Amino acid sequence: MKTDTIFYRLFQELPSIFFELIGNPPEIANIYQFASVEIKQTAFRIDGVFLPIQNEQSPIYFVEVQFQPDADIYLRLISELALYLRQNKPKNPWCGVVIYPSRDIDIGYKEHFLELFQSQRISLIYLDELGESASLPIGIATIKLVIEEEDTAINTARELINRTQQAVNLQLPQKQLLELIETILVYKFPQMNRQEIEAMFGFSELKQTRVYQEAREEGKLEGKLEGKLEAVPKFLALGLTVEQIAQALDLDITQVQQVVQQISPNQ
Repeated sequence: MKTDTIFYRLFQELPSIFFELIGNPPEIANIYQFASVEIKQTAFRIDGVFLPIQNEQSPIYFVEVQFQPDADIYLRLISELALYLRQNKPKNPWCGVVIYPSRDIDIGYKEHFLELFQSQRISLIYLDELGESASLPIGIATIKLVIEEEDTAINTARELINRTQQAVNLQLPQKQLLELIETILVYKFPQMNRQEIEAMFGFSELKQTRVYQEAREEGKLEGKLEGKLEAVPKFLALGLTVEQIAQALDLDITQVQQVVQQISPNQ
């Protein structure tokens, strides 16, 4: 999965994180819709655009995620913006936001557009300069997980999962946050299968992830006993105990144990 795909999904599903990232109240997301915009008759595509919903005073935010060095990025970005404004003629003001993993990736030529950067009409965000993940809001810390080193990413992900579970008055949807953390881990550790990654989640968090729901659906909880028993191996693969599987599938512990014995007769 490409990095910009992760950010596109993040901003589409949890747009308030973007507004936190640029220093605005997350509630502002309620008056925006997010989309990827293709500019007609060109090969240009802007990664993401936050468009105000029926509000001509709020700015349009053009978002670029840049994880590879590109000396022409600002020439391209300004060209895209100018074409968009020409074709759509919006009355709203506009702002550009470019997100980098680190400052050394930013090699774009800025001399032609210094006024835009000095006025912060175009803002630059370097994820590695946001601070320690533990001190950041959960949404921004989740974004930073994308650039976390592999030897620390798993521990950081566990801490994020715990924070999400324990958070009081969490403004972001817990289920979507957990699924996003899961997606980032799959991206960062392609050698790990999804079951191994799911095993990192506690049982209460695991119940909210996509894989758990798929296994639960395959169990046909509203259907016959055979369907439930056939789902037991999938829950075992997720690292659940016999007791947790029985709870999830509404089965007796002895029924689950019988399936486990059939799978591993020597245990």
